[in-house]
Amino acid sequence: MALTSFYPVVCTHDIPTSHAFYTRWLGFETTFESDWYVSLRRIESPHQELAMLDPRHGSVPAGHREPVRGVLLNFEVTDVDAEHDRLVTRGGLVPVLPLRSEEFGQRHFIIEGPDGVLIDVITPIPPSESFLAQYREPSS
Repeated sequence: MALTSFYPVVCTHDIPTSHAFYTRWLGFETTFESDWYVSLRRIESPHQELAMLDPRHGSVPAGHREPVRGVLLNFEVTDVDAEHDRLVTRGGLVPVLPLRSEEFGQRHFIIEGPDGVLIDVITPIPPSESFLAQYREPSS
């Protein structure tokens, strides 16, 4: 498969609120906007895209017209403590998982988007010895 792009599309009944959340708090800019679909991007490297779709729209197959559930979006950042300060301490967003360091190699916290999507803000840290052996080098 020769991919030219890959990005998640979050199904939500409240496009305007979700759109405002991702642009205000997570720095996305709008590339397309309608009442049923919004496309967003961040232009720094690496390039990131995200879209929101009203699941009641006719382009969604019948039997699948529900809002998203069980999705976790990972946002790896250079300084998770600074992002926690910006989003939680100063921004007033409520974490559903407090800032903490994990044995498997992450310092992170999780907030919930207005569409029910969990936003995991992460800075990689060295894993403990017990997890180190589970990591694999990517093949080239």
